[in-house]
Amino acid sequence: MESRLSLANLAGGDLCFNLSHAGEMALYAVTGGRDIGIDVERVRTDFANEQIAERFFSPREVAALRALSGNMQPQAFFNCWTRKEADIKARGEGLSLPLDQFVVSLVPGETAALLCTSGDPQEAFRWSLRAVVPAAGYVAALAVEGDDWQLKCWQWPE
Repeated sequence: MESRLSLANLAGGDLCFNLSHAGEMALYAVTGGRDIGIDVERVRTDFANEQIAERFFSPREVAALRALSGNMQPQAFFNCWTRKEADIKARGEGLSLPLDQFVVSLVPGETAALLCTSGDPQEAFRWSLRAVVPAAGYVAALAVEGDDWQLKCWQWPE
């Protein structure tokens, strides 16, 4: 189950969190005073295909995916997917915001970024994306309002 909640009344401040899970992996993200979204996926070659990309990704993202060698495509597909999911969760719009209406970076090794948005071009500057590698075989992304923040990670149990 994924959610986006603000705990301002419970915590006496502006604490926000988001969570995501895939397989046996769960990630929680917490901020003070910033909207946040997180997504994690297990990289699956049986799911990462061009038909799904063409249906949900922007033409620019589909072209970038096609330009990669076949062995890099599953990783790139899930980079794109998790970055888009994290972004729409942070914005609180869910799938009411079509995934092909904004563009994220996806090439493995490339910095995670929201490259452009349709409608309001300034929206891309409002958010920052970070790639997270929680474990072998998983890809995750974090979207946070603003860019003046630091990522701190903890693993439980240690």
